[in-house]
Amino acid sequence: MIRIGLPAHLRTLARVAGEVELDLTGAVTTRQLLDALEEAYPALRGTIRDQVSFERRPFVRFYACEEDLSHDSPDAVLPETVLNGSEPFWIIGAIAGGA
Repeated sequence: MIRIGLPAHLRTLARVAGEVELDLTGAVTTRQLLDALEEAYPALRGTIRDQVSFERRPFVRFYACEEDLSHDSPDAVLPETVLNGSEPFWIIGAIAGGA
């Protein structure tokens, strides 16, 4: 069971409270995880990644095991601690601003 942490606005869209859990097994990639997340929660389609190019949206970041996975290949296998459910995969809304 893979645990996914979502920011508040995406939890509201998905109509969930707290972490989301997906029953995925094997060597799961970020692409597979996002495909499964969008399948389970159709309201999230287009919010995390573009639905034409399937590229991550500019102000969305992926974290796991205290590492930024945002620029890793979407076909890279997730860390073992995410796959076994001991660490969550975090989808975070980045913050930008100026003076």
